[in-house]
Amino acid sequence: MANRYRVIVVGCGAIGAATAYWLSRRLGGEVLVLEQFDLGHSRGASEDHSRVIRHTYTRTAYTTLTPAAYQSWNIVEQATGLRLVQRTGGLILASSQAPSISFVDDTVAAMAATNLPYEEVGAADVMRRWPQWRLEPHHRGVLDPEAGVLDIRQATAAHVALSRDNGVTIVPNAPVTGLTETAGGVEVAVADGRRFTADRLVLAGGAWNPALLELLGTRLPITLTEEQVTYFATPKVREFTPDRFPVFGFIDDDSRLYYGLPVYGEVAVKAGLDGVGPEVTSETRTYRADPGRVDEVRRFLGRHLPAAVGPELYSRVCCYDFPPDRDFIADFVPGHDRVLVCAGAGHAGKFAGLLGRVLTELALDGVSRFPVEAFRADRPALYSSAPMQVSRSNSM
Repeated sequence: MANRYRVIVVGCGAIGAATAYWLSRRLGGEVLVLEQFDLGHSRGASEDHSRVIRHTYTRTAYTTLTPAAYQSWNIVEQATGLRLVQRTGGLILASSQAPSISFVDDTVAAMAATNLPYEEVGAADVMRRWPQWRLEPHHRGVLDPEAGVLDIRQATAAHVALSRDNGVTIVPNAPVTGLTETAGGVEVAVADGRRFTADRLVLAGGAWNPALLELLGTRLPITLTEEQVTYFATPKVREFTPDRFPVFGFIDDDSRLYYGLPVYGEVAVKAGLDGVGPEVTSETRTYRADPGRVDEVRRFLGRHLPAAVGPELYSRVCCYDFPPDRDFIADFVPGHDRVLVCAGAGHAGKFAGLLGRVLTELALDGVSRFPVEAFRADRPALYSSAPMQVSRSNSM
């Protein structure tokens, strides 16, 4: 194994693996990836069966990027022959009363501004087309016909396979213990005593990014929360297969954002309550699901999707890495000309392929062709002390 590379990537989850692949298309084997655990481990945020993929965001900072996100997955599908994206359609639902009304109205505005296909739907229309739903007349929503399920586990593994085929060296069980930036490059030390150098370094460590930044002698305002999702073993399986039931996000009358996916990966409906978990660190996280939140999701399903209710097959726990505004960070670390970092803010799975392209262009060209100004690491929102309005549609 060489000691010198053009680029070193730390972390081989969804974003790290995607970055390795896009780097390999330009650099071949001059890329090293260091992963602290086994590949496909269950501690990160990239190992579940599925993620929602959608155009429905409340801001054009995202809707201008979603077509390129879909294209990025299509490139990998063509390269591997795998089907990674399954279109089911997607519903964004909310009350037509304040404060939830903006969830739908802002989504419509952002979709229209970027010429993305959508349809506004009322409660009666939703229940006619998807009889699984139980809604009230004051509920309304947006249908995204191109939304669906991203197989995040296969997608990450596909990026790993393509990277290796292009010559990338991927080293599992190699926790990073030291990072040093010099005028000539970046040096990375791992726990077994080996040291590697590169021209550029990309930190794609997810929940471990704060600890990696500390090794570099800096920090970014990233808060970790422990979130969870539950697979409910519905007895009405045929009603919730991907050809009959869409992915969804729903701000219910309690102003909480619930989300769910059809039967995929397990014979169960996947559902969760977004962004309400306790703050943790990479050392204090428990990996244990909160039964109270499982019951909250079960009650939501009982109100609106009663046929989805079944025994808890299992619940899966992961960490969100939230900047204050819950937007991505994809940029050079402030004060460090050779080190880039990506924070996924709890909703980067669907964008992982595109973020790998962005990080590759930033690392090799200094700029990206994609409009990612909103995700700079020095944006004022990261450091403002003023109260911040955070869009609830960012996550899920």
